[in-house]
Amino acid sequence: MSDSKSESLAETVSSSARSTTGMVSLVNAVFYGHHGVMQEEHRVGGRYEVDVRVALDFEEAAVHDDLTRTVNYEQVYEFVRKLVTENNFYLIEKLAYRIAQNVLETYPDVEGVEVTVRKPNPPVGGPCDRAEATYTIDNSDA
Repeated sequence: MSDSKSESLAETVSSSARSTTGMVSLVNAVFYGHHGVMQEEHRVGGRYEVDVRVALDFEEAAVHDDLTRTVNYEQVYEFVRKLVTENNFYLIEKLAYRIAQNVLETYPDVEGVEVTVRKPNPPVGGPCDRAEATYTIDNSDA
């Protein structure tokens, strides 16, 4: 086989063996919830902002224009909404953890999940734009 033919064959094999990853994200989904360490936060409630980033290979979904081959962000939004609005947690860390676990349970083949929960104007005794907790799961070795 000539060098150009073997190089072409090597490129074909290399490109078919490539690994691809994409991100599907919800950015700044806003809800009213009752979370916090202080009783007042549970009673009065407040605004919570959530980002969810899911890493996955969505090449097949893109090629076939098929929602069943990717993460349905409308479904992710709905279970984030339920977790934020129908529960009372002391920590935003727990909220971020529960959201990430729910994504992984719903989509076990994803390569990773990152969830950030923000609490604007947290009660810290002075000016503060927000408190936030980010929880990451790397599922790429699973």
